Amino acid sequence: MSTDPRDSTRETKLSLPKTWHAESADTMGSMGMFLAGLVLVSRNRYLAWPVALLALSSFMNQHPIRTKEGGSTPWTALMTATFALLVSHAAMFTFTDPMTGAIKFSA
Repeated sequence: MSTDPRDSTRETKLSLPKTWHAESADTMGSMGMFLAGLVLVSRNRYLAWPVALLALSSFMNQHPIRTKEGGSTPWTALMTATFALLVSHAAMFTFTDPMTGAIKFSA
């Protein structure tokens, strides 16, 4: 019997201890992306802030193994939530005519 640790006959299958939990898909990121899309469609300003906090939480609690397995990256959820926040509040910064509701291009 060889004592060389590189010997191919000594290879064993990797098995994790039973007390370890398996990594699951990143549901926080997926839920954040879905809700950010909902904010973009509905332009709900009040829902945009919790979505931004959810995306920030997903970004802070990211696991690299989830990204390797094909989950969405926290950066995309954070950028989509930021974009949804900007789009939902953009209507507050347009200058409209109070009588017609049309956009004013000059004063």
